Amino acid sequence: MNSTVGNRNVGFVGLGKMGLPMARQLAANGYTVLGRDYSDEATRKAVAEIPGARAASYEELGRECEVVILMLPDSSVVQAALFGQEPAGLANFVKPGSVIVDMSSSDPSVTRKLGEQLGAKGIGLVDAPVSGGVKRAVSGALSIMVGGDAAPVARVRDMLGAMGTTITETGPLGSAHAMKALNNYVSAAGLVAACEALRIGEAFGLEPEKIVAILNSSTGKNNSTENKLSQFIVSRKFDSGFSLGLMKKDLSIAMGLAREMKAPTAIGDSVLDAWRVAEERLGKGADHTEIYRILEDR
Repeated sequence: MNSTVGNRNVGFVGLGKMGLPMARQLAANGYTVLGRDYSDEATRKAVAEIPGARAASYEELGRECEVVILMLPDSSVVQAALFGQEPAGLANFVKPGSVIVDMSSSDPSVTRKLGEQLGAKGIGLVDAPVSGGVKRAVSGALSIMVGGDAAPVARVRDMLGAMGTTITETGPLGSAHAMKALNNYVSAAGLVAACEALRIGEAFGLEPEKIVAILNSSTGKNNSTENKLSQFIVSRKFDSGFSLGLMKKDLSIAMGLAREMKAPTAIGDSVLDAWRVAEERLGKGADHTEIYRILEDR
């Protein structure tokens, strides 16, 4: 795959459950990954799993990479990485003309503010959140939403193609993060509905696997019925790899966007309430499929 970036070095900050397999895909497509995680030890462990990669400080990332990818939990961590760590943030070392790609699930309003701050330094910002979970990160088949000015988006599009099979440009900076939040709202609502249907059916005496099979051959089929009910809920593994806290965070962003747009969200507010209760009872680190436990308790 040919890149429109001047060199094949790419900085990657955030080598967790999603970031690590994404960085592996970059390496498999001929990029040299300079990695950074929350601690030196975590960085060394992660980088050891990426062929040809090496650990790097923010200063090295800025000096050696024209593109730096961020795969972090939320906007507050993104802000800290750019403007407040090690002992100064990444933005103090990245050269003018470089591009930062925020692949985190961030708040679109914060993304736009960061774009202004980075733009004042001559640095481009692209928002490129992903959908598909750990499984599709491992296979390089993520769906990637991309927002930002045409020039920086064009520079990184081939690089994004190393990690995803569906690349969709959504519009100006922040639009991809808005779309990611809305996608996760629909996903979260579908999961709650599927879990409620499963719980009701079981209480009536239907076998769980038959419920799932019929949903998936009928009009109730959705991502949760296909990829979560049998795999993580009926099996009671509850280990999809995406945390309950992150789902609640994305729902909060979506509902905040709705308020900003003055759009009614009767369903959205009740869905968010369900995830708030789940987070309070189970903790942020619980797997998001464990919301079924709350329905059982009820």
